[in-house]
Amino acid sequence: MSSSPPSRGRPRDPRSHEAIIRATAELVAEVGYAATSIGAVAARAGVGKDTIYRRWPGKPELVFEAVFTAADIAPPPNTGTLAGDLTVLLQGLVDEFRAPAAAAALPGLLADFAADPELKARIRGDFLAPSKERLLIVFERAVVRGEIAADTPVDLVLDTLAGAVFFHVGLVGERPDQQLAALLATVVAKGIEVR
Repeated sequence: MSSSPPSRGRPRDPRSHEAIIRATAELVAEVGYAATSIGAVAARAGVGKDTIYRRWPGKPELVFEAVFTAADIAPPPNTGTLAGDLTVLLQGLVDEFRAPAAAAALPGLLADFAADPELKARIRGDFLAPSKERLLIVFERAVVRGEIAADTPVDLVLDTLAGAVFFHVGLVGERPDQQLAALLATVVAKGIEVR
């Protein structure tokens, strides 16, 4: 019989995590990225600052998770076609970038990323890489269905899709029409389909 060593400290409370995430998104939307502080988040969430720092190294990581990872928790879509799956994924990104907290957080986060290569690497490793891994399922299914070739540059396709949404909604600040996700998905799926 094997036993695992006892865990150190108190177990994490999922309610605290959710309260911190919610408080962060609310504060960023209300007062902006620069004025959002760990202390203010802790006060609004009803936790100590140490609770936040045990989970996130700093404000940029906390804000990024609170504002830009909502679309990452849904299971990969399975509509039966690559274009359909990409439409669902892209609509989630469009909705995420259109949220008031995203518009308020983006300029400050971009400045922090530019100023701190280690921060950029942490965001890539902690948030973006697992998200891309999850989305590979969509492309694996498309390969099995014969829609795309096995050697399709999936990372480049995902960057292209996210970049298009970021440009239209996050950078230019356009109010996308209801068809943006479907149009982008169709263009990309058509461009990488097996001929």
